[in-house]
Amino acid sequence: MAEAAPASPWWAGRMAAAFGAPFLWLVCLIYFIQGFRSFVWTAVSYQMKDIMKLSPSTSQFLVSAAFFPWSIKPIYGIVSDCIPIKQRKRVPYLIISSGLSLFPWLIIGLSEHLRSSSNLFTLMLIVQNLGSAMADVVIDAMIAEAVRSAGPEFAGDLQSLSWSSMAVGGIFGSLLGGYALSNLPINAIYIIFSALPLFQLVTCVFVKESPKGYESTIDNAAHDYADDQNIDGAFAGQGSGESFKYVSTRKRKGARKKNKRRTLSKRPEGHEKHNKSVNLYSSLKSAFFSLCTAFKQPAILRPMAWFFLSNAAVPNISTVMFYYQTEVLHLEASFLGTARVIGWFSLMLGTYIYNRYLKHKKLRNILMFAHLGLAIITVLDILLVSRLHIQYGIADKYMVLWGSALADAINQFKMMPFLILSGQLCPPGIEGTLFALFMSINNLSSTLGSFLGAALTSALNISSVQFDNLTLSLTVQLMGTLLPIGFLFLIPRDVTGLTS
Repeated sequence: MAEAAPASPWWAGRMAAAFGAPFLWLVCLIYFIQGFRSFVWTAVSYQMKDIMKLSPSTSQFLVSAAFFPWSIKPIYGIVSDCIPIKQRKRVPYLIISSGLSLFPWLIIGLSEHLRSSSNLFTLMLIVQNLGSAMADVVIDAMIAEAVRSAGPEFAGDLQSLSWSSMAVGGIFGSLLGGYALSNLPINAIYIIFSALPLFQLVTCVFVKESPKGYESTIDNAAHDYADDQNIDGAFAGQGSGESFKYVSTRKRKGARKKNKRRTLSKRPEGHEKHNKSVNLYSSLKSAFFSLCTAFKQPAILRPMAWFFLSNAAVPNISTVMFYYQTEVLHLEASFLGTARVIGWFSLMLGTYIYNRYLKHKKLRNILMFAHLGLAIITVLDILLVSRLHIQYGIADKYMVLWGSALADAINQFKMMPFLILSGQLCPPGIEGTLFALFMSINNLSSTLGSFLGAALTSALNISSVQFDNLTLSLTVQLMGTLLPIGFLFLIPRDVTGLTS
């Protein structure tokens, strides 16, 4: 096991002692950039609406397509996990992903043709999201490895640090994004934002490969466990006689392997390359098998099935609401940025409330009240569009602010337990793959919900100048939000948000 972290009265000191300051810095930086993306994606929304003159349904469709790389995250996880643990290097993947995140924004900022062509513009957004999703997979895998070695008591702390860093990035991104749209040309916003992926790229070059404290865990228990491929025991929490037999067999074979080492070293170079190809194929096959084995575990499969339904069944019409707020309510970019800031503060508050009061509660109850809360948010949107709030003297801005604040806080009550559950149940050797599978199911279901929202918007003939059926679309969204409550039986009855 990893060496125990020295006691510290300060949360930051305790975390630094357990994981090492460089690793914590890398986690904070990557998640900060993920949150700061609101700085540039606000510009993307206005680019599609004001410069490209796209309809709400078309904009929603293109944005959903641009975020598709987040729905295939297990592919990145398999690639990063197929290397044997002792030889595994995750930082090179971060360097590649940083480059993929950097150059699209730089190219878009410098090319006017790309900014006017919806197809090329979307292609660049897809590449950029590919880099961001890859970085997210790698850092999540590193977090899962670190938490396992340091102990489950750090799971909520490290996730809280991650989400807090993203929230801080979102706050600054939303504040500066609204200001930038009012004072800078859009192409300058893209170029300015590209400085952050560049900083991430430079940081990855100098960062230490593994955080403090879990090198010994990787070299010993995790490596033996990954070789054994005994995934079932990890989920059941029970030992296996076959596991011990396998370890003993490995020890008995150790002498023979040492005797053969000199002979193997004299083999032709072509034979070594062939062995490497075979080993890579075997690693990919093993990673895929391990992923399928882990995914079949009821503790993962059932909650994931519910989580997929909870997003896919709800038509996402956020782009339509953006058009409505800017074209009908005439809300300025600076105010919408402020609303997002309130939302990020609420995300931080939701994280705190969950860790302080909810993580020991039953997961079914947490998710039921979360969806009831999201249904209330949709009712607020219905009141906003139907203008019923005007007769009570409530301004449009307050309705938007309250909706943004409550939605982000309540969404955390859905996300936090699943993040912690996935991080704790990732077997050694496939951390990136399994955690990526969980997040990709979330992202794929959200993408399907966005496509459903685009189809609903198109079917109801909602355009940038025609919002007569917006109330009806929100009513459909309300029904979709309540639907997953009827399928909460997929969540194990006694499972809590801490899974302890």
